[in-house]
Amino acid sequence: MTTSWLVTGARGLLGQDVLAELAGDPDAMVTGLSRDRLDITDPTAVRAAVTGHRVVVNCAAWTDVDGAERSEAAATAVNGTGVRNLARACADSGALLLHISSDYVFPGDARRPYAEEAPTGPVNAYGRSKLAGERAVVELLPRTGYVVRTAWLYGAHGPNFVATMLELAALRETLDVVADQHGQPTWSRALARQLAALGRAALTGRAPAAIYHGTAADRTTWCGLARETFRLSGLDPERIRPVGSDKFPRPAARPAFGVLGHDNWLRAGLAPLPPWDDQLAAALKEPAFAGPAAAARASARHT
Repeated sequence: MTTSWLVTGARGLLGQDVLAELAGDPDAMVTGLSRDRLDITDPTAVRAAVTGHRVVVNCAAWTDVDGAERSEAAATAVNGTGVRNLARACADSGALLLHISSDYVFPGDARRPYAEEAPTGPVNAYGRSKLAGERAVVELLPRTGYVVRTAWLYGAHGPNFVATMLELAALRETLDVVADQHGQPTWSRALARQLAALGRAALTGRAPAAIYHGTAADRTTWCGLARETFRLSGLDPERIRPVGSDKFPRPAARPAFGVLGHDNWLRAGLAPLPPWDDQLAAALKEPAFAGPAAAARASARHT
């Protein structure tokens, strides 16, 4: 039986991969709406867009962490009020909602992976705005709302850390990269596959409404990610120099520890995402990364 899916934020880094993943499903009829076609802060527009769809995947978000620190009300309008509009529309229509959230809802002071039910406590405006969205989903969709927290996302369809490292590799001999923040680099294509699997499991009643952590297994630092990106791309990882976060002061505080646990996938009968380095190795074979890597190698040969 054909299922109607709606993907919001459809031109974003994750949204494009979700659309591509669902395009390969013969049982999925997919509508993708970008910000210029659906402003999720407009409740009337949201209600009209959601009507007729069985599953909504919300990839629409304010993602500028430092910008949120300067404009918290604007960030919360999207990440909080906008998500509430979606949750209310889904509640009225009976649609399932898969909503993307962030590890930034946690304070980052833990020493072991944060469980899905661990107490939250964001340290910046962006985290507070994302937590407002989570609370809206849990409140309005206790049986049909799915919150999927992700982190350190990279992919082919937008600016991201991995792409930046490869671009800078062609321009600089050495790069200073933060080594005191710990997290789980996650490939947007792998997360898109996971979201599609979760939506299908939800439709059949196999996956309960809950919070899920859509991050890669294992952990590293930004420095570790940069070095592995270089190594896998045929570049010298020693060109990456570890530094502390104080070397790069930012308007918004960053949690020092954003490692998440994945128990709820197992409870739903779904495998968690693969380790971060396995995901990275697969991603770097894609043209979006292979091209910049080749340019960086060529530059290195001429220096």
